[in-house]
Amino acid sequence: MQQILVIDDDRDMRFLLLRYLKKNDFDVWEADSGKAAMALLEARQPNLILCDFKLGDMTGNALLKEVKERFPVIPFIIITGYADIRIAVEAMKLGAFDYVIKPLIPDELLLTIQKALVGGRNAIEVHTPAKVKKGGANLNQYIFGDSLVFRNLLEQINRVAPTNYSVIIYGETGSGKEAIAQEIHKRSSRHQKPFVAIDCGALSKELAGSELFGHEKGAFTGALFQKTGSFEIADGGTIFLDEIANLPYDVQVSLLRVVSERKIRRVGGTKDIPLDVRIVVASNELLWDNTRQNKVRFREDLFHRFNEFAITVPPLRERKEDIKVFTEHFLAQANAELGKSIKGFSAEVDDIFRNYIWYGNLRELKNVIKRAALLTDTDRIEAQSLPFEITHFPKLLLQIEPIIHDVQTEASSTPLLLPKLPNLADTIKGASLDAEYGLILKVLKEVNFNKTKAAKLLKIDRKTLYNKLDEYRLLIGNSQVTHDITT
Repeated sequence: MQQILVIDDDRDMRFLLLRYLKKNDFDVWEADSGKAAMALLEARQPNLILCDFKLGDMTGNALLKEVKERFPVIPFIIITGYADIRIAVEAMKLGAFDYVIKPLIPDELLLTIQKALVGGRNAIEVHTPAKVKKGGANLNQYIFGDSLVFRNLLEQINRVAPTNYSVIIYGETGSGKEAIAQEIHKRSSRHQKPFVAIDCGALSKELAGSELFGHEKGAFTGALFQKTGSFEIADGGTIFLDEIANLPYDVQVSLLRVVSERKIRRVGGTKDIPLDVRIVVASNELLWDNTRQNKVRFREDLFHRFNEFAITVPPLRERKEDIKVFTEHFLAQANAELGKSIKGFSAEVDDIFRNYIWYGNLRELKNVIKRAALLTDTDRIEAQSLPFEITHFPKLLLQIEPIIHDVQTEASSTPLLLPKLPNLADTIKGASLDAEYGLILKVLKEVNFNKTKAAKLLKIDRKTLYNKLDEYRLLIGNSQVTHDITT
């Protein structure tokens, strides 16, 4: 996971930036002054620094100069206001990678960060198939499991990587689609050139053209400088377009020309710019189905341009023999991050991991282990350090088996809280919410709605119980929950 140091003396701004960046899968540190930032940097160095120009104890440019003298390879982005643009330009001369202007536009900020990481320290994370080994394995490596499914996946990657084929990667959220795209890039002749990853779901219709293809100065209001787009940055390398089905339909038209002719034209420009870029896209839904819907969401001609080769990344529940490999790897990462030396998992935890569905796949597994490692002070992770939904899953599953059976036979008269979902795992997930709500309601009634006693019986704290009740209110309505717990 890439690390970003956010430096701002405004606590509210730091909070917003931390929440947004963590949501986009960054590990975020914070400092409220230049002095605090330098103290942090002495201990560890991030992949990128995001710094407000106006700090309480010094200017952003003064801090930039000091950072560049000590840590020259860390990319530095300045946050500034319109009135400080000249100062921001001076920051560029001092070595800043770029600057962003307040008020911040989230997807523009994210793209600037992605561009900086492509050119900065550890920007392109090199992933190689490896198992965790004691004594110095690279913990940022992407690892492959031992299952037949994963060996077949690796064989497909090795076949397509040396070619220039465009590739579609299918897989559920959290299954590692971007990591597979990086593997393809790393094993190709383009491996020394940039790998640029773009989340198409974060691109608005208004800004998508500028972010992908760049713009000329004066192309639109606010275009104060020429901007290089992601395709130009990726020239010679690979561009990865994640969740391509979310790309605005109008932008798909412009992208079709780029894919067909390997040329771009910046927004507001008059010249075509030739490109040599390999395109890898990813989706958690079948693009072919999208082209055939009554309201077409994805252009059929664009689909056929991309569909030179397709890879499907299997969900974790279909390769449970690999879980042990991944748990050991993620535990080693958590130990390194937290400075701990946890040796492993109890037999009960191993059993829980094998029997859980893992809706969020590798991402969910990694987060569960990080949380458990933080809560563990012994040499083994025990079940009490795991989230409620993981430890109680077998009990909930027993309660909903009749519901699942009815859904499968299309004879169910039991309404689910969530809409009917397309596959069994999602159906289980929806039904689990019903079962969990029923269990909590039953316990509350048994203890005469004493929430402290209910939380104790459920082995959760009061805050978690209140949060779950709030979640159910969002799902089925406040009046229904109120009716249930008072009747």
